[in-house]
Amino acid sequence: MELLRFATAGSVDDGKSTLIGRLLFDTKSILEDQLAAVERTSHARGDEYVNLALLLDGLKAEREQGITIDVAYRYFSTVKRKFIIADTPGHLQYTRNMVTGASTADLALILVDARKGVLEQTRRHAFIASLLRVPHLVLCVNKMDLVDYDQGVFDRIREEFRQFSMKLDVSDLSFIPISALGGDNVVTRSEKMPWYQGPTLLHHLENVHIASDRDLIHLRFPVQGVIRPASAKKFHDYRAYSGQILGGVMRPGDEVMVMPSGFTTRIKSLELAGKPVTEAFPPMSVNVSLEEELDISRGDMLCRPGNPPTASQDIDAMVCWLSDQTVLNTGARLAIKHTTRMARAMVKQLHYRLDVNTLHRDEESTGLKLNEVGRVTLRTTVPLFFDEYRRNRSTGSFILIDESTNATVGAGMINGPAVER
Repeated sequence: MELLRFATAGSVDDGKSTLIGRLLFDTKSILEDQLAAVERTSHARGDEYVNLALLLDGLKAEREQGITIDVAYRYFSTVKRKFIIADTPGHLQYTRNMVTGASTADLALILVDARKGVLEQTRRHAFIASLLRVPHLVLCVNKMDLVDYDQGVFDRIREEFRQFSMKLDVSDLSFIPISALGGDNVVTRSEKMPWYQGPTLLHHLENVHIASDRDLIHLRFPVQGVIRPASAKKFHDYRAYSGQILGGVMRPGDEVMVMPSGFTTRIKSLELAGKPVTEAFPPMSVNVSLEEELDISRGDMLCRPGNPPTASQDIDAMVCWLSDQTVLNTGARLAIKHTTRMARAMVKQLHYRLDVNTLHRDEESTGLKLNEVGRVTLRTTVPLFFDEYRRNRSTGSFILIDESTNATVGAGMINGPAVER
């Protein structure tokens, strides 16, 4: 079955956790003891209804304040698809958590309170989803029951957001009016909004086309490890390279080139979970055996001879700063992890800080603080093998690590090799 990863986003109290709770409840994805626990907690809190948001908000601080703080992941499936949901927080200080949840998403659900309309945080999350190249965006106008299911309210919010989205790089944008609390247009069509003729949210999630979002042309196979079980006589001569395919299709007999050496060979066999396969594609993790024994180790990459990734030590990238302890400024030295390759990097130049609310470029900025986004030039100790982030989200992304604390302090999206200005 096809897997769809999606993340929820939006401002505080727009009903993100309640919406996911409603999805889980209406698709019969909640165990009886889980539902009983939520009912007890709702009663103890004095709620007049079963608060489905409690299915997601598991931290004590989240339940006390009625907000989402950490990213909560939930899993459910229907007859058509499997789903992984990332429930991300709406508060400004937890924007970095939203970046984490949306970085691997195929689709982003952005919720808007029908009473409040499009807010600053709504625009912020829409921009971040666009920056992270989330292919599909759905704006859910929630709490339609509190505005008497007024079509005029929905039309006004839709038009306002559509005008804003023209500034973003959004290829697929949909609008759905819902009431997460009552279940209107979530799983079943609402009789209270006969003016809406589009699909329900679940129907859209089940049928949105995601197969073409993956790159099946440019082969990218970063080597994660070398499999060499020399202690077993049966596998004395066995040598394979393990990793996850990030682009393209691999088949036995295909010619491949090893980077950075540039040597070419052919694929001898492919194995998935110990069994041979005739082809492999993203996001499969496989063992690759080659016809020739070459010097290949972790961090190297297999690609097509005539279609290699860019190899460069100077990188132009957008960085979202995730640390509240340090500031990213020119001259900073950090560790960088890109696919399976580790290196050290120095910030050669901070070009500008981007105001994610107005999209204004502040070229006078001297550093990036928590939750801020900016464009930088990095110099790495060894070449990285990358594609532009807009072409391949896996080979075009990296994380920055503070070597003194081993904490992840930044997430980056590669624009391309840096060009001297």
